[in-house]
Amino acid sequence: MRALISGIFLGLLATQAVAGEADVVKADVTPLSDGSFRFDVTVRHGDEGWDHYADAWEVLSEDGTVLGTRTLLHPHVDEQPFTRSLSGVRVPAGQSRVVVRARDSVHGYGGETVSVELPGR
Repeated sequence: MRALISGIFLGLLATQAVAGEADVVKADVTPLSDGSFRFDVTVRHGDEGWDHYADAWEVLSEDGTVLGTRTLLHPHVDEQPFTRSLSGVRVPAGQSRVVVRARDSVHGYGGETVSVELPGR
């Protein structure tokens, strides 16, 4: 019985290791007429279903302040990488660059990030 439990536990660890962390592959920024920005962000993650999937990405100022969060409400098992958008992100005056990072439901934040220059700044 102990061997069976150990095998199941090791199998679960291996499953978590396969999907890894969520990585931001690309981020495009568009200035909007109201002074805010639209972000089109491409994320790659080995989504495995509801137990382990990329569940959000966020835009951060260079000092780490969260400026906007896009929650991802379902796994993208058969759509990798995938792109989702977030409009209305306000970036304080004087900041010309932001960082975009992704999160997954097992590891949290920690994969590859992208630093983006804001157009017109």
